[in-house]
Amino acid sequence: MGNQRWSKEQAQAWYEQQPWLVGCNFIPSTAINQLEMWQSQTFDPDTIERELGWAAGLGFNTVRVYLHNLVWQADAVGFKSRISTYLEIAERHALSTLFVLFDDCWNDHPQLGPQPQQIPGVHNSGWVRSPGSAFVTDPNHWAVLKEYVTDVIATFAQDDRILLWDMYNEPGNEGMGATSIPLLKKAFEWARSVAPTQPLVTGVYSDNQELSSLQLEMADIVTFHNYQDTASLTQQVLELKALGRPVICTEYMARTRGSRFDTHLPIFKREHVGCYNWGLVKGKTQTIYPWGSKPGTPEPDVWFHDILREDGTPFSDEEVKFIKRIRSVP
Repeated sequence: MGNQRWSKEQAQAWYEQQPWLVGCNFIPSTAINQLEMWQSQTFDPDTIERELGWAAGLGFNTVRVYLHNLVWQADAVGFKSRISTYLEIAERHALSTLFVLFDDCWNDHPQLGPQPQQIPGVHNSGWVRSPGSAFVTDPNHWAVLKEYVTDVIATFAQDDRILLWDMYNEPGNEGMGATSIPLLKKAFEWARSVAPTQPLVTGVYSDNQELSSLQLEMADIVTFHNYQDTASLTQQVLELKALGRPVICTEYMARTRGSRFDTHLPIFKREHVGCYNWGLVKGKTQTIYPWGSKPGTPEPDVWFHDILREDGTPFSDEEVKFIKRIRSVP
């Protein structure tokens, strides 16, 4: 598509070729963060195979997966080989993938090597940012980040197993604010320089109008996060659809905040909005616990995120029946 943002017509034509996109944000239950998922010593294709099979069994047709620049820096060839292995597994289960390149959420100062053990009861105790604040705020580090973005995207720029490239998850989060904007702009510039066939996106998530306006201005397809109730979701969908581009929700579903499958999937279906809930299998990320949970918190009666236990049985049988029914899965 060249070095320019897609036109509304190009974006709509692309979206019309897609099924109703329904999936989840995915990390194998054996990984505490992106580094543990992708480093050679902890890459776990057997668990990925098993759990993506469960995702497909629910009727999901797509997943959103986070990458990490440090794994590429340590071993670009090996990292891309593992991405290829992952894509082969996802393709076997008829799942497209939305890859995320940068992320401002949770723990700063990511480091290669063995990752910390999870803190019992704490939501996402080990998740790490990419590339981390020191790299985000210092352009002297950006040459390697440019190489990471361009090498990964150029390698898979015409791979139809990849649905979208999410250039930057929640830029400005964790108090970063406007300091993330320069890298956000550069990430899109670098990605467009290698002319991928897949759209580029970055999901709006905050009340920061400067940041949200910039994200909407740069992205080919409108994506957003919403963990609120049905009224909030309906209003946001209508506002975003008014921009004249396809709309996809890349994060939702927090049961105790009124964001659930039975409430939200019917809205997404009615409005033909793609959607990715947070989480699939209860695991080392511990996202069954709510944001801000304290160490030692017991397993909640109502999970915050995630759908299945480690053996594949559902947190809620009724919930899984509903997902399958709305997805027309026998």
